[in-house]
Amino acid sequence: MAEENKVNIEELRKQKDEFQVKANELKKKRDELHSLSKRLAEERDSLNASIRQLRNEIAEHKKKRDELNERVRHAKEQRNKLNEKYLQVKKKIRMLERQRSAATGTNLVALRKQLRALETEQMTQPMSPQKEKKLIEKISELHEKIKKQEEILNRDPKLKKAFEEEALLKRKAEKQHEVVEKLAERAQKEHEEMITLVNRLDNYIRRVNEIQEEIVNTKIRADDIHREFISYVDKIHELERKIVSLQEESHRRKKSEKMSSLHKEANEIFERFKRGEKLSTEDLMMLQKAGLI
Repeated sequence: MAEENKVNIEELRKQKDEFQVKANELKKKRDELHSLSKRLAEERDSLNASIRQLRNEIAEHKKKRDELNERVRHAKEQRNKLNEKYLQVKKKIRMLERQRSAATGTNLVALRKQLRALETEQMTQPMSPQKEKKLIEKISELHEKIKKQEEILNRDPKLKKAFEEEALLKRKAEKQHEVVEKLAERAQKEHEEMITLVNRLDNYIRRVNEIQEEIVNTKIRADDIHREFISYVDKIHELERKIVSLQEESHRRKKSEKMSSLHKEANEIFERFKRGEKLSTEDLMMLQKAGLI
């Protein structure tokens, strides 16, 4: 029976060691998953901080872009007003020129139109050298006529003032157009920078969602492994209780066998004592232990 208990204990200890190896493996795997989950959470939190910063930067670029677009709108209104005034003055000049040309008998508008037509013909139509020479002479004559007529008209105070006003409005309109273009360029730059940040924000948000899903899956796996680990720990504890129980049973059996042997020996000594034989000190102590004296 003692040998049987010994075999059982050895088998239980072997099984316990096997379970302990498996439990250690599960614990290591669980801890690795917890570490991975922690690293992922740190990456997610870092990205969320970047996302908050990006949103602030995007809002700032959008604010600047909208402010610049408003300035562009206002600058365009000013430019359009200047262009309108410029066209009005130009119209006034043409009217004055027609009036003065009628007085002098020369139609300056018609001369300019004729000049443009001849210059276009020279540039676009193939012609013989003689014909081109005649055409060039005609263009020169028209230039001279127009020049003389403009000199006459320029001596007119009203026209002179109108030309000066036209030149001033043209400069102002061109300058205002430059303002519009510069503001529009700045607004476009703010918009492009905003779009770049929006694209980066989308990538960060997509990565955060991926990480969050990975964290959830990692925690689920860690929980499953932890439950399996606990089941092995419970099995180990159960085996330990069985081992202790068998050890206690073996100890009681050995003690019982020892006591049985002691009583047997003591009874033999007691029989010798009853026969009047001389007992040694050890014999007397044995009788005392057995409770026979």
